[in-house]
Amino acid sequence: MSSRAIRKTVLRLLEGGDVEEILARLDEFPAQDVIQPLFSGICRVEEQVRWNAVRAMGRAVARLAAADMEGGRVIMRRLMWSLNEESGGIGWGAPEAMAEIMVQHPGLAAEYVHILISYMREDGEELFQHGNFLENEALQRGLLWGVGRIAEARPRMLLERGAADDLVKYLYSADPEVRGLAARALGLLRRERAAEPIRGLLGDNSRLRLYEDDRVRAVTVAGLARRALDQIIQGDPVP
Repeated sequence: MSSRAIRKTVLRLLEGGDVEEILARLDEFPAQDVIQPLFSGICRVEEQVRWNAVRAMGRAVARLAAADMEGGRVIMRRLMWSLNEESGGIGWGAPEAMAEIMVQHPGLAAEYVHILISYMREDGEELFQHGNFLENEALQRGLLWGVGRIAEARPRMLLERGAADDLVKYLYSADPEVRGLAARALGLLRRERAAEPIRGLLGDNSRLRLYEDDRVRAVTVAGLARRALDQIIQGDPVP
């Protein structure tokens, strides 16, 4: 099958509603062949296509890295470059895709989780640079979804690197989606120190759409804050 035909097939599959079926169908192709179309998919405005592409990108790059670790690193670097101002692009979908890849492949997670965290941190002085702060609120939404995704699967990687403290400032964002996603991630990390500012969101009925458990649903900032507080109060150990 030509690369053009593969692209059309991949983008058509991403329009489907059954994520597991989409992933199974894409597994029939060599991982390298589907990755370029998936780069197009994670930038799409159609909600279902975009999230299906994020999930599929995680699976495809994990498959690629299992056979060729350097090939997986190349894709991670491409995603990172898309978030660099010098790339000339915006990087839509890149933080989400990076996070999903790291959920699917522990080796890439160990190497690149600090990069995802760095997007929450301000640059330091020239000799002590440690941050690559994303100022664009739309990209911050993707970043905080990504941090939350890793918090679901690999929370200790975030806690050991102090990422919970970086999340707190986003509770005060002007963007309701950013506030809600920050609260969600802090709840998943059981961050006790964040309980008080999260309580400040209990009256925030701003609505957002959350992709979770392979589906998108409407939630409120207050609802995510309540769930986060429940997780913190229950104090279940982080897996």
